[in-house]
Amino acid sequence: MMKKMFLVALSLCLLVACTSEIRHEKKTESAPVEIIQQPAEFADMKYAEIGKKILSALSNGDMAGYTASYSDNAVYQWNNGDSLAGKPAITEYWTKRRTEAIDSVTFSNEIWLPIKVNQPQSVEAPGIWLLGWYQVNAKYKTGKRMVQWMHIDFHFDASDKIDRVVHYVDRVPINAAMTK
Repeated sequence: MMKKMFLVALSLCLLVACTSEIRHEKKTESAPVEIIQQPAEFADMKYAEIGKKILSALSNGDMAGYTASYSDNAVYQWNNGDSLAGKPAITEYWTKRRTEAIDSVTFSNEIWLPIKVNQPQSVEAPGIWLLGWYQVNAKYKTGKRMVQWMHIDFHFDASDKIDRVVHYVDRVPINAAMTK
């Protein structure tokens, strides 16, 4: 009788152990997870560093440093619709502006937001965008000053070069500072 009880107990232990292992295996198995791509997501902060370097170069009058991150076919557009096409045109415009119109310029209160647009929601291109907000304090060759908040959007190509810029500015204080 003792042998029979021992065999029954051993059988029950084995049954419980096997069932436990089976349940454990079922618990560790997970159903495939469907990954849904969001329309936009945060991008690498290295793009914010590029934005900071661009403003620093412009502030220091380093025009080669200012345009170093631009692609050869970059387009620079302002909110009023004016634009420049190509790195040479952008370089010429900002070099002339920085040497002939602007005596000094500083940037403060910078905010940078790098994002990756996966699914455009309107006219924006997919890919990496760097959105920037900052306060500009410029002294013009006329001796007048201009202080205002500006917003800028940089789009990066597959080589991490800027191929599109959209710059939002209020021209009224700029024009006032440029008049003698």
